[in-house]
Amino acid sequence: MYDGDEAPEAPPFDPATFETVRDALAAAGPVAAAEKLVAELRAAEDFQNLFYAMLLKKRVELGVSPFPTGPSSELPPETHEPYEQAIREAGREVGQALLARGRFSQAWGFFRMLGEPEPVRAALEAYQPGPDDDVYPVIEIAWQGGVLPKKGFDLVLDRHGVCSAITMVGSSDLANNAELRDHCVGRLVRALHAQLTERLRGDLEGRGVTVPDDTTIPEMLSENPQLTADDAYHIDTSHLSSVVQMSTHLPPGPDNTLAQELCEYGRRLAPGFQAHTDAPFDEGYADYLAYLKVVAGAARPPAVGNAEEVEAGLSRFRAKAEREAAEGATYAAQVYVNLLLKAHRPAEALAAAKEFLMAEDERNLICPGVNELAKKAGDFATIAEAAKTRNDPVGYLAGLIAGRK
Repeated sequence: MYDGDEAPEAPPFDPATFETVRDALAAAGPVAAAEKLVAELRAAEDFQNLFYAMLLKKRVELGVSPFPTGPSSELPPETHEPYEQAIREAGREVGQALLARGRFSQAWGFFRMLGEPEPVRAALEAYQPGPDDDVYPVIEIAWQGGVLPKKGFDLVLDRHGVCSAITMVGSSDLANNAELRDHCVGRLVRALHAQLTERLRGDLEGRGVTVPDDTTIPEMLSENPQLTADDAYHIDTSHLSSVVQMSTHLPPGPDNTLAQELCEYGRRLAPGFQAHTDAPFDEGYADYLAYLKVVAGAARPPAVGNAEEVEAGLSRFRAKAEREAAEGATYAAQVYVNLLLKAHRPAEALAAAKEFLMAEDERNLICPGVNELAKKAGDFATIAEAAKTRNDPVGYLAGLIAGRK
């Protein structure tokens, strides 16, 4: 397959072809003339016209109007199926030919029309851009077109860097595609971690400090506090803040561990570089670190150290939920409920939702509400109680009836 930029359009159409098809029409009739035009266009690699020429040929064979851009309503009902099949065959041939020449945008136009993204997906999967290639057409198809979004994101990150990749994720709604979200966030964490590790090592080596290959970021920071002294920083702090915030979506695993190391770096930065946001992350990187430790620790075997981190983290976020609830705000409580669910504690999550979110409209929550959690637990009395709190008589009676069964 062509590995460069989008290939140029086909060379200008040979004027002699007009004479050729006119002579074929005069000598052998419409079908032969159409076949001759198809052959000429195929040889010239004029794929746009080839598509319509193949449709013209089929229309001639069917004995209907030869104009291929006419509406299908012009055709007799008995010709609809064979003509639609001709459209599919022509689109596939032209689309495949364009893919073979690296003309992805044009090929996608045909396969999108057919509702057949698989050939384009396979071609993009195999595509390896050269250093001077314009990858934007591929990114547009892969990401915006939804054909191979992981590939689209990887191309942005690898070609345009962390900043563009953060913008790409931040401007997209990935809430309903956890697999893609975790891929993007995980790659961002790994890229930023690698960048930070390289720069910390470079800083230390410049100071004459030897750093063993297996030294982690927290170890470098603990042994060399001068790294973050005097308002020093080593990576764009806005990138650090954005990636750490995104990392709260990560499941347990290696990427979670790397994100914790980014938090360890962030919390050692000067106050002006801290990622302070609204509660429950008002203490910046220290809060994000505690959150990630709960997620990571809850999925591991119950080692004493991990269990202590989980309990400490949950207590930390419960205290924030209580404090904010006293002031009439529930966002911290919603984060706390989600964290309990990630820690595999559905009963405690339901109890927290009853305590903090009983009167809330569940459509406005970022976590499962009382009704959803109670339904999963088979606790219909709580559903009725919550409906009564919200002055919802229909929901109240439905909860009572469901509880009788």
